[in-house]
Amino acid sequence: MNFVRTLLASCLSLAALNAAQAAVSTDQAARLGTSLTVIGAEKAGNADGSIPAYQGGLLTPPASYQSGASMRPDPFASDKPLLVIDGKNAEQYKGQLTATTLELLKRYPSYRVDVYPTHRSVALPQAVLDNTRKNATAANSKEGGTAVDNVLPGIPFPIPQNGAEAMWNFLLRYQGVSMTAKYDSWNVDAAGKPSLSTTGQANISYPIYEDMAKPIGAKDTYYQMKLVYTGPARRAGEAMMLRDAANPLVQPRSAWQYLPGQRRVKLAPNLAYDTPNPGTSGSGTYDDVFVFNGALDRYDWTLVGKQEMYVPYNTYQLTYNTDVKQVITPNHLAPQFVRWEKHRVWVVEGKLKDGARHIYHKRRFYLDEDSWIALASDQYDARGQLYRGSFAFLTQSYDKQTPDATPFMIYDLIGGTYNLNGVVGAYGGIRYIDPLSKTQWSPESLAGNGIR
Repeated sequence: MNFVRTLLASCLSLAALNAAQAAVSTDQAARLGTSLTVIGAEKAGNADGSIPAYQGGLLTPPASYQSGASMRPDPFASDKPLLVIDGKNAEQYKGQLTATTLELLKRYPSYRVDVYPTHRSVALPQAVLDNTRKNATAANSKEGGTAVDNVLPGIPFPIPQNGAEAMWNFLLRYQGVSMTAKYDSWNVDAAGKPSLSTTGQANISYPIYEDMAKPIGAKDTYYQMKLVYTGPARRAGEAMMLRDAANPLVQPRSAWQYLPGQRRVKLAPNLAYDTPNPGTSGSGTYDDVFVFNGALDRYDWTLVGKQEMYVPYNTYQLTYNTDVKQVITPNHLAPQFVRWEKHRVWVVEGKLKDGARHIYHKRRFYLDEDSWIALASDQYDARGQLYRGSFAFLTQSYDKQTPDATPFMIYDLIGGTYNLNGVVGAYGGIRYIDPLSKTQWSPESLAGNGIR
């Protein structure tokens, strides 16, 4: 009898896990476009006015922008810092700083946070907003939050009910349909010496946004990336490709790699989770790219809530900087090139599931309310010690109604090193292109692209 009860309980638990979680009610969704923006941000400013009301985002390029260019001048270049946070006053603001930011302020006297006026610059295409409004009352999460169902291309859960839904909003965020950029990845070691980890050509695509009327299927690829390394000499000719689907339990990540010495394309299922990422010379994992990427299945996700935080934002001076040697200084990025603003973020915490394996036992993410981009994260090891911390550098591509966070970085707080990835300014910036053909996205294309 006890066995029967146990079996019944297990079956019920499994059924609950696999059941789709209901979308929000029509009454709740009615807040979208009124007190909330269509993607779920608070439309009003904050109490003291340091965060302004949302007015639709940055829609007009500055006068210095040349039409059609992929280098985007800073529209806020004349702004002056309102506040400077350093090690001397960090404790006063610790409630509005990530754990990594606070640790860097305490550790390095040369580190500081220059806080500028807040600009809610993010603007999205109308089709994305229209689909997001529909998703609010129709989209579901299932498989315990690991997958999504009945979702149109857009933000799936503008009023998230749990941490997994908030993370899906990030994973399915709108950052354009197809883009390309040549970039560098730089490491700075504990002695302060910079070294080039990789130079590559990146093509990134969100295929779900190619047909705005088509619901996203379980096996549909929502994100794919192809990298062809051109430097340094030891890496030149290597190439890799990966794809993520809306239900990773039905269709796990697909990944391929081309190594010139082997002269063949091979499956590479290990290009995921906590496998060290050679593109950062091992200072980050594959799922550290863009602060996070890949499947949610190894963590239990908690929606901690919304918080006002100082985060990197409107970082045109960094993203489009043409001389990275000015930026990568010992111990940390040169503070004068990182613009910080106060924004409201969704705080989401992931705790490693019992029996799951990952070098990070706890992760805390800070998701921008206006774009759902992950702006920062804190990673903790099995001892509960702060291990690494990441930041993404958001700018609005004002000519395309597209927010971007291609450059990102990770600090290894135990090793005293850091990596800055996605440095595009020296190569002409970020280009939005027509989607590549199926042939160009085939694994076989890696061999042709990867020839030295």
